[in-house]
Amino acid sequence: HVQLVESGGGSVQAGGSLRLSCAASLYPSCMGWFRQAPGKEREGVAAIDVRDTTSYADSVKGRFTISRDNAKNTLYLQMNSQEPEDSAMYYCAASIYASAVVPRTGRCSAATDYWGQGTQVTVS
Repeated sequence: HVQLVESGGGSVQAGGSLRLSCAASLYPSCMGWFRQAPGKEREGVAAIDVRDTTSYADSVKGRFTISRDNAKNTLYLQMNSQEPEDSAMYYCAASIYASAVVPRTGRCSAATDYWGQGTQVTVS
C-alpha cells in the first residue's frame, strides 16, 4: 500500500507560481498529478516514470514542470505562468504497474492505483 500526502496548494494571482509536493511512503514506477475542476472530469496534468521520462497535457506544457527527489520519495509539480483555468483540486497519483508515461497526456501507461487526498489551487 502506498500513502500519498500532498502539500503546497493555495491561492495565486494569474501569472504567478506555486509548487506542489507529494510525499510517498513508497516510490512506485510511475507517478503523476491530476486535477479536477467543479463540473469537469479529472484530467491528467503531468507524469514521470522511473527513467525520469515526463509527459504533460498540452494545456500545461511549457508552464508546469514535474520532478522527483528519489532520496526523499517526494514528487513535485512546479506551476508557473498560472492561468485562472488552472484552478482545480490537484491530486497526486501513483501507478505500480505502469512502465512508462504516455506522451502528451500527462498520464502513466497504466491505471492509477493510489491517490492522495488532494490540494486546492485557485488562480484569480
